[in-house]
Amino acid sequence: MNVMVAGGAGYIGSHAAKQLLDAGHRVVVVDNLYRGHGRAVDRRAAFHEIDLANTQALAEALTEHAIECVMHFAALAYVGESVADPLAYYDNNTAGAISMLKAMKSTGVKRLVFSSTCATYGEPEKTPIVETMRQEPVSPYGWSKWCVERVLRDYSAADREFAFASLRYFNVAGSAADGSLGEDHDPETHLIPVLLLAALGKREKVTVFGTDYPTPDGTCIRDYIHVEDLCAAHIVAISALQPGDARFYNLGIGKGYSVKEVIESARRVTGVEIPIEYGARRPGDPAILFANADKIRRELGWSARYTDIDPIVATAWKWFEKHPNGYKA
Repeated sequence: MNVMVAGGAGYIGSHAAKQLLDAGHRVVVVDNLYRGHGRAVDRRAAFHEIDLANTQALAEALTEHAIECVMHFAALAYVGESVADPLAYYDNNTAGAISMLKAMKSTGVKRLVFSSTCATYGEPEKTPIVETMRQEPVSPYGWSKWCVERVLRDYSAADREFAFASLRYFNVAGSAADGSLGEDHDPETHLIPVLLLAALGKREKVTVFGTDYPTPDGTCIRDYIHVEDLCAAHIVAISALQPGDARFYNLGIGKGYSVKEVIESARRVTGVEIPIEYGARRPGDPAILFANADKIRRELGWSARYTDIDPIVATAWKWFEKHPNGYKA
């Protein structure tokens, strides 16, 4: 299948492109390289440096490569930044997705797998979270993704040949098992890479925000899904899509690990006594978030292979040991 990976120079998109290529698909990566990395783009893939706002350029690339399906990962994804600059998030995440849909419509491409987020649920009333729970985001980032889900519902209702799957991620972690790809953000805010950077001496310490949550050890609990498992779900979704499909799935491992548990895992994997500082809670951090992923398991046969935290951290550490400066030379 000919697949366009939008945002294919980013963390998740680059892993998805690699998996698609390894599975025998033909891949075209489009990315504006604002936060992506040219060195993360697989050399087997065609590459176009295109901004999502450029509908015409997207349409030309779709036509040139006879694209049959789009995987859409291109998004800004910092919650705090979205609060400070909401227009940038609605412009890139929401309007950018609409631009892609316009390009797809003009070129007759009828299948899309969309990178959504558990942030569309906001602060859920209970866990584990299922797809039918109320969606009430608490940040512009979450709303920008929710808006795209609304657009997809409406567009699929208007065009019964169009099919999509919206995959709501929980905490994505880890790196390619062969060490070829990894996580390189600036700034880095995700817990596992922050811990590993501290283990490498790239950070002086790691701050834990809040130790008085109603959890067994007082720290927040989150669902960590390995990036390769996540990408495998996207490939399964492509194969399952039929005209008129409007599918929504949670992607997680169905259980959570506390911040302190992840810290201890990083210490075990690296052998480094990572320095930790304990601080106050951050506003808006729920105590516990983890997924119920039974729906995608039941309907598509997908389930996570990585369910223990140490192997997830170990794949990330393999990348960071080889690439202490990320994709920089």
